Amino acid sequence: MKTSHIVIIVYLVIGLLFAIYGNFWGDYDYKGFAYNLGRGLVWPTIIFPSLGKVIGGIVIIAIVGYITLFSKK
Repeated sequence: MKTSHIVIIVYLVIGLLFAIYGNFWGDYDYKGFAYNLGRGLVWPTIIFPSLGKVIGGIVIIAIVGYITLFSKK
């Protein structure tokens, strides 16, 4: 197995464990498992809230850059 495959599997397992924890004992335990699974897939942004803001800023800059560079005149 490649190292990248191992890293992806470990990330997904941590996300699944995060979702299971959130579903039974977390702040959003009243929501469904699918909601907690979605939160589990982006677990680094939940654990480190500033990381979510950085990723959001990068996405906004990328969208504006795409529109600016590839818009038809």
